[in-house]
Amino acid sequence: MKKIFLFLVLGCLFAASAAQAAVKMPEFTLPDATTGQQVKSDTFAGKAVLVTFFASWCPTCLQEIPILMEMQNKFAPQGFSLVGLSVDQDGASAVQRLIRRASVNFPVLLADMSVVENFGGVYMIPVSFLVNRSGQVVKKYPGPVPASILEKDIRSVLQ
Repeated sequence: MKKIFLFLVLGCLFAASAAQAAVKMPEFTLPDATTGQQVKSDTFAGKAVLVTFFASWCPTCLQEIPILMEMQNKFAPQGFSLVGLSVDQDGASAVQRLIRRASVNFPVLLADMSVVENFGGVYMIPVSFLVNRSGQVVKKYPGPVPASILEKDIRSVLQ
């Protein structure tokens, strides 16, 4: 009986680790919130990327923006890029006000339902996805991410 139980536990652990294997970042083409120009996901090819879903009306998202800007400043010279995907229903004008007010230093794109679905469904904001240089999503962060954890994880994908 103990052997069967051990076999089942090991099988579950193996299945869980296989289910968490890195997946390719979904491809997208979305309008830039400030310029309206279409930006393709392959713009970030070869870079470590943090994709962050947020909204201008989300207080937690607004609190996280300074941390995200700090990461962009610190790691951009090493091949890191941060991209914000706004899920605002009010359109570009609300996002543009936020970008100006907060002096956002990373590209912000207007997300559509297909990109939300392709990232596995975004059920809360903020939610972020860390992507390695090979384009694999290696971490998902539901909710705000402490700066120390984000910095450690970004350093690990840049190595």
